[in-house]
Amino acid sequence: MNRFMKQFGITFFLCCIILFAHAQQTVESIRKQAMLSAQQQDFTGAVHTLDQGLIQYPDNLDLLKDKAYIDYLARDYQHALEVGKIVIVRSDADVQSYQILGLTYKAIADYKEADKLYKTGLKKFPKSGVLYAEYGDMLTQYDNKREAIIQWEKGIQADPNYSSNYYYAAKYYADNNNVFWSIIYSEIFVNIESLTPRTAEIKTLLLNNYKLVLNNKSNIDILKLSGNDFEKAAAAALSASLEPATADNLIPETITALRSRFILNWNNAAALNYPFRLFDFHMQLMREGLFDAYNQWLFGTIINKNRYDNWVYTHDEEMQGFTQYQRNVLFKMPPEQYYTH
Repeated sequence: MNRFMKQFGITFFLCCIILFAHAQQTVESIRKQAMLSAQQQDFTGAVHTLDQGLIQYPDNLDLLKDKAYIDYLARDYQHALEVGKIVIVRSDADVQSYQILGLTYKAIADYKEADKLYKTGLKKFPKSGVLYAEYGDMLTQYDNKREAIIQWEKGIQADPNYSSNYYYAAKYYADNNNVFWSIIYSEIFVNIESLTPRTAEIKTLLLNNYKLVLNNKSNIDILKLSGNDFEKAAAAALSASLEPATADNLIPETITALRSRFILNWNNAAALNYPFRLFDFHMQLMREGLFDAYNQWLFGTIINKNRYDNWVYTHDEEMQGFTQYQRNVLFKMPPEQYYTH
């Protein structure tokens, strides 16, 4: 009997250890389970999972952020605000903490509190491109576009390889008749963020910008006279490159020729005085024999998908070379190459 009880006691003890170990889920497994429920639109289940996790880990920042975010997704804005406000006053609150609460303020159109939140967040994280981008986006919802572009420009200057500030700025400048900077920011954007639905949108914008330049060169001519030194140099090189291209029947080969002339003009006249990664990148592709393929990638599908597919079929080696290059060489804008405008 004693032997049986001893054996039973050992077995019971081992079972308790196993059950306790199972009950004590890791933070990572709790978050994964909650996000899976949220992806299936089971927000109630997701919040329940996080609440159970917070019993085990009551002060865990990631679980609290997830709870605030899932409340936001579930449109339970009251609870999202309650949790979000708790999170951002913590000493370990991170950029994402401010993002989540900012999204909630925007969802309920509380722009005054959102404005204060983003200013506080940027004071704590002055190099955060994402906070500048979302602050600017909030300002456009508040119909303050002039202040929005200031925030996006600050974001580009502070965090030059975060894509969203270029995205918003390119669209803003297109809407405000500044074709030059819309072209610049559009192309930087598609090289940083090259495989999303926004990429196709901005490729279209970039093509339309070139059509506008070819239809009306006055914007570039004005920039040659009244722009800053960088703008004057770039506008002069671009102006000298536009002939004989026209906006009618524009094809990738025509744009490639125009842009090749621009880069050669730029390198001869201004590259040493105004280093700029985007233009250096063009020159690098020309040296590698990949500039044609790059311009096909930029403009081909937007202009004529069937024509692009045929070009790829007949230039398979060239396109493969560019694709390989694009995968292996990360496009990055140096922080010191921001030109004020």
